[in-house]
This record gives sequence, C-alpha cells and structure tokens, in this order.
Amino acid sequence: MDRRDLLKSSAPLALAGTAAVAPVAVAAAQAIPTAKTLTAELNPVIQRCRDAALKILKPSQKQIEHGLELHADSIVFDAYSFAPRAAIDGEAFKNAALAGASDIELADMNEDMSMTRMVTDEAERREFESAFRASGVTSIFQNAGQEGQDPMVLLKRLSRFTFATDMMPGFLAKAATPDGVEAAKKAGKHCLYLTGNGVPLTQQWVSIPDELRYVRVFYQLGIRMMHLTYQRRNMIGDGCGETANAGLSDFGRAAVREMNRVGVIPDCAHSGWQTSLEAAQISEKPCVASHSIVGEIYPHIRSKPDNVIKAIADTNGFIGICCIARYLRGAGDISAFLDHIDYVAKKFGIDHVAIGTDVAYSSRNMTAERKKSALAGLRGKKRAPFRSLWPKDDFVTTAAMSDSIAWTNWPLFTVGLVQRGYSDPDIKKIIGGNVMRVARESMVDQAAGV
Repeated sequence: MDRRDLLKSSAPLALAGTAAVAPVAVAAAQAIPTAKTLTAELNPVIQRCRDAALKILKPSQKQIEHGLELHADSIVFDAYSFAPRAAIDGEAFKNAALAGASDIELADMNEDMSMTRMVTDEAERREFESAFRASGVTSIFQNAGQEGQDPMVLLKRLSRFTFATDMMPGFLAKAATPDGVEAAKKAGKHCLYLTGNGVPLTQQWVSIPDELRYVRVFYQLGIRMMHLTYQRRNMIGDGCGETANAGLSDFGRAAVREMNRVGVIPDCAHSGWQTSLEAAQISEKPCVASHSIVGEIYPHIRSKPDNVIKAIADTNGFIGICCIARYLRGAGDISAFLDHIDYVAKKFGIDHVAIGTDVAYSSRNMTAERKKSALAGLRGKKRAPFRSLWPKDDFVTTAAMSDSIAWTNWPLFTVGLVQRGYSDPDIKKIIGGNVMRVARESMVDQAAGV
C-alpha cells in the first residue's frame, strides 16, 4: 500500500448527506479531531498538498499512523496564522466597482468577504470547515489587526473575526485564555486566539501613559499579542525592512513595559534585529518572534540571528518557524522547514521553538469569483505599499515547495517531527505546548487591577 492509499484508507468516514444539512448543525461533529478526520474526504487541493509533502518526507506507515494519532490527540496551536480564507462574491465586488466605489472601499470589501463570507455562504462554510478539519489545528494566533498603529484601522480585522466566532459557535470559538483553548479542544471545536499587527497609538503624544492607553482597551477586546513594528520604522523601533537597524526607542521601551503590565505578548517577528534584541532584553515576560526563521540558516531580513533567538529564549519565549519558502531557503520545502525547527530545538532548547505558519488555506472558489469581478482590470496597477517595500530577491518559489508546507499539511508537520526522532512530549511542545505556556505566563491577575 503506498502512502497516498494509506492516507485514504485510514479515513473511511462517510459524510453522506451533509450537503443537505445546515452547516451549523454538522459543524461540531465534523470538528472532533481524530486520526481519521485528519484524512477524511480531502478535496483535490488539500490532497495535492499532502502528496507533495509525502513525496519529500517518505515516511513509513508506522510513522504516519503515529504522527496522525499524536496530532489528533494534541492541542495544536499555530503561533501566527490566518483562518481559512473565503472567496469573495465576484458579482457584488464588480457591481460596487462599477458604481464608483473607491480603492479603499474595494480593499475593505475584499478583505471583509475573505474573512467573513463563510458565515453567510454555505459553499464557503464547507470550504472553511473542511480545511480546518483537515489541519487538525485547535487554535490559531489569528492576525486580527491590520499593519499599523491607528486604533480605528486595527479595529477592522478584530471586528471581522469577532463576528465570525460569534456567528459560528458550533464550530469556531474565540478564546481569551489558555483555558478557553483547552475547552475548545474538549468540545471538538476550533478557536481563534487574537493578535494585532500593531500597537494601537492615538498619535496625540500628550504623555506616554495617554499614548499607550489603548493597549489595555485592545486587551479587553481580546488581543493577546501585538507586533512591535511591521517592516518599517515607527515610534517604537526599527522594523526588519530598515537598513539602519536602530533598535527600540525610549517610547518603545515604555510600550514593552505596558504590554507586560497589561498581559499582551510582545511580538518582534517583523522587527529589526536590534529592536528584537532590545525588546527581549527589557521584557519581564516572554517575548516572541511568532513567525520567523533562523538567521544562521538563511539571514533574510525576516530571520532572527542566534543572539536574538537566545535573548528571546532567555525570556522563556519562543521563535515560531514559518512556512514561506523564500525565507526558509535551502530546498524551500517541508524538509527545510523541519531543518529550522531542528536548529532552534538543538541549540536553544525544545521549549523555545514553535510553528507560526504565516500562511492560509484559500477557498477553491477564489479564482472563479475573482474572474467574475474582473478584479485585475478594475483595480489597475498599484504602487507597492510602504509597509511592504522588500529587498530584491531572485529566489524562485515552486508550487511543489509551497504545497509541501501548505497550512492544511499541519498533520504532516507532526509526522515529520516523528521522523526526526522527537519524543511525543517534545512534539506536543513544538506543535502547541510552547505557545500555550507563553500564553499562560503572559497573563496578569485581573483581580489585582491593571
């Protein structure tokens, strides 16, 4: 029996008749993770990605079975990622554009649909649920804040994912504490643990406490981690895209202290190396690089060199290894991904490595809906956003690379760790336990007043 047949034959679950049942009614039953549900009724895209990873890993039948069982039994916590993305409503988008909607309106419409349409559209709900079920992911540290500091901008994605969890209670929960993640696992649900892509600042600069007062507001809204910077320099420090590498500002040091006080995890994934180092050095609670890579393997601007990883480890934090081929380099595939995990685990300790994929599953309906919207023709050529000014890069990412580290291949990440000889307790730490520990250690006693 070849590996593909094994994956199919090990999952004989029948979903006959589910198309005629309201998605909410079947959601809880579909979500219960077992080794069988991780391989049941995989759509062609998910199966293609599984095949790509299996071709590289070449695991034995015993390794596959053990990995799938361990994955299903564990709390799997993606240290930074995105819930499966829905397809837009192409006709609605086109009509809005033809009616004169501005670029900002269209961008918001596109984002809103991709983040919430699974609530209102049955086909998108099926895509969403099947991808989540195949991944076996219990919780995602969900990007729920647009890159920047404006509180009104940061609220948009936060509202969308709050809406999604409010409207899909049988399948998807919003977790505000690690206990909430554990409860979701026991209930057979999936959950979102929210992170923002920026520290909310009013930009009034009356005083430091006044400027930082929205950190607590966003904590109360459910945000549990915040990017210090995103690529570029801001008032907190230099982002990873700045050549100056100047580190934290005085205000940035105050921001890290306030995050510690309130219970928000400082995330330096998109920060410059000096900013990352100094944030870890002054943080009194765990500091993380939620979705990054090892600089000693490939010194991309999104990587972290050894001295930064050590400083993060010294806070009892972690570095989450991402699933982006051009950052991983080497073969750019699942094998390279596992190499980065190995490096951190062996040099800095098993407690300081996690997986922050930074990728998402996209609905199979996306291409057809975008064609309906004539999206490219309507929007035309755009300048690169300031936040996304990257250095030139001649690395060629192939479909096979990306497929092998697709978000729905999470179960095969666990299989790969089994292959690499990690013990079950250590694998549980890598795939979720370390994120849970940091989440607990970052909490504050709310009864004591903050």
